[in-house]
Amino acid sequence: MISFKDMNIGPFVILLTVNQNAYPKVPANTATAVYDMIIFSVSIIFLILELLWLLKIASRLCTEASAKRTAGESWIVANFWRLDSEQLGLMIGRAARHKNKKRDSPNSGAKATCLALFFVFLSLDSHAESTSSDGVVSSPGMAIMLLLVLVPLIAVIFLTGVKLNQLIKKIRRQHAGAEARELAEELENIDIYDNFYSDLIKRKGALDYTLTNTELGGTFDPDDKKGLMLNISEVHEPRFFSIKRKAARKHDIDPKLIRLIMWYMGSATLWLVIGTTIGEYLGIKLVSPDIDHVSWLSFGRLRPVHTNMVFWGWSSLAMLGLGYYVVPTVSNAPLYSIRKGYQSLILINAAVITGSLMLINGINNGGGEYREYIWPVMLLFALGICNTAFNYLKTVSDRKTKEIYISNWYIIAAVMFITVIALVGYLPWWQDGLGETIVQGYYMHQAVGMWFMLFNLGLIYYFLPQQLNTPIYSYSLGILAFWSQILFYTLIGTHHFIFSSIPWWLQTVAIIGSMGMLIPVFAGTTNFLMTFKGNFNKVARSYTLPFYLVGIMFYFTGSTQGTAEAFRSTNLVWHFTDFTVAHSHLTMYGIIAFMIWASTYTLIPRLTGNEPNQGLVGAHFWLALIGVLFYTIPLMIGGTLKGISWEAGRPFIDGVILMAPYWLWRAIGGSLMWVSHLIFAWNMYTMFAGHSDTDTKNEVIHQLEQIPFKPFNEN
Repeated sequence: MISFKDMNIGPFVILLTVNQNAYPKVPANTATAVYDMIIFSVSIIFLILELLWLLKIASRLCTEASAKRTAGESWIVANFWRLDSEQLGLMIGRAARHKNKKRDSPNSGAKATCLALFFVFLSLDSHAESTSSDGVVSSPGMAIMLLLVLVPLIAVIFLTGVKLNQLIKKIRRQHAGAEARELAEELENIDIYDNFYSDLIKRKGALDYTLTNTELGGTFDPDDKKGLMLNISEVHEPRFFSIKRKAARKHDIDPKLIRLIMWYMGSATLWLVIGTTIGEYLGIKLVSPDIDHVSWLSFGRLRPVHTNMVFWGWSSLAMLGLGYYVVPTVSNAPLYSIRKGYQSLILINAAVITGSLMLINGINNGGGEYREYIWPVMLLFALGICNTAFNYLKTVSDRKTKEIYISNWYIIAAVMFITVIALVGYLPWWQDGLGETIVQGYYMHQAVGMWFMLFNLGLIYYFLPQQLNTPIYSYSLGILAFWSQILFYTLIGTHHFIFSSIPWWLQTVAIIGSMGMLIPVFAGTTNFLMTFKGNFNKVARSYTLPFYLVGIMFYFTGSTQGTAEAFRSTNLVWHFTDFTVAHSHLTMYGIIAFMIWASTYTLIPRLTGNEPNQGLVGAHFWLALIGVLFYTIPLMIGGTLKGISWEAGRPFIDGVILMAPYWLWRAIGGSLMWVSHLIFAWNMYTMFAGHSDTDTKNEVIHQLEQIPFKPFNEN
């Protein structure tokens, strides 16, 4: 029985019968953490809205400041189409008096000025200033960040907006006064404009015209020899899928480079199918753990096989293959060495094959997450990466352009960082005690952020503008995101070990770095979405742009979620739960996989001339998207409830029982994702081995070139 009489609700006593063992009590510090996160999120949203408000004001200022007519152009002529019927009537009367050579009284100048002011103020729009207020989160760690960053920033933005509003009003008053004086002078000499009186009559007649509702009637026979509808294609069956735009025609690229890229993409697709098939089996084992009793099929052995195979086999090979196209293209130079590209392909595939076989047989690196390959295996991978880095750098050094496009900034930095990450993760000199834990945090998180994320951002900076036929919104935002990611992401590895034996100050540095990651995430997301601005109508007509858009959305949500997980209050609830599993799939699948698929569907038809079936591409997209949502959302909910139950002191086995329905949703979502991968593999086969339509016009032109030219003989 729970009584509420001590809660200041008067003499009423509410009695509720509750099974106290049914739901865990939420500790006070957890409730405070949730409250703080809500306040923080609201503050961030408010800051974004304030920035958008400031951007709108700045745009209005630019419009007002540049609102100047062409030299010598009349105000009346410039604003002729903005006048309504009533204003035109006044103008016609004025022009008629001038036409009849009738002069006004001596105070006609004052009257004309009043009339001009009337026209000017009718043409001005009224704008209301928006006001806002800011708030502060009171939790210890967040309050410092809000006080030092958000509050001053919000205040500065607000004051800047107020000042800009005042400046806009001042400019408008100046423009209004100048326009009034000009209009007064023009009205005094309105008869000097040729045919102006007849133009006024025609314009007023057009504005006053109304339908008589008899326009469709009459006694005349229709005379429409050409027809109203042209180029209509007959459809004999119902259209279930909307028709998408075809990809660009096959590009003129070195066939050797095409074969190299297709070998990379084919190998990557193979590892995607095998690796996620293992992942699908692992999802089933969580629901039915007694499905087998074979040691090499145990969860502990297959799970690292799955993660390493999709990390180093699928994602890495696919990125490198796409990079072999982007790096030479934006450098306007041929790839330095096709042979080195094949050497890297062999080394990385050898690393994945031998590493997977060793993991299945229990030969591993002692349990470091994503670092389970033993050092000889990882050495093969590192050699392949070093070979690729040299190939990329030599290609960029031979570029025909002076500047280095931002895509190559990201891609070259990624291959440099993964080389450093592998060295730090496997050299033995600091692999003792807490040093190994710190190295594990560095290795695990840098592999995600400084290899997969950095490389894919470089690909998007090339393929997204190319698909939209629009330049990237802001080169400066891309550079800001690049350097801020290098600054902050390299500090955040130890936020995986909050409340561990790692020095407290190092944990705090990781939390601050996680907060700083909002800068590159917000900058990158803004850059991509603003590139989409004015092009969202193209999404419905493209089978590649939905992949880009979803990848960008997950980039924002998944990365921001990582920042939210880094705080001690939230880490206390979510650490060691399935929430982290959901987060890793939200990033590695929602961001990396979707971006790779987007780039693949953009590039491969341009290399081979073969397009996939658009219906199957749609099936791939929706199965993958729905699958990852079914996978991650239940795990986030279940992981949160599990963390709360642990804080309430419930036994561990209760958390296992609690997660049973959420693991079932995980298996369902994983199954949808797995099916989408099979469809993607078929689409890859279609793009690689399909038959493209013959370009008849191109063949005819080539045949004409083979015919010897004979001059025309009049005889």
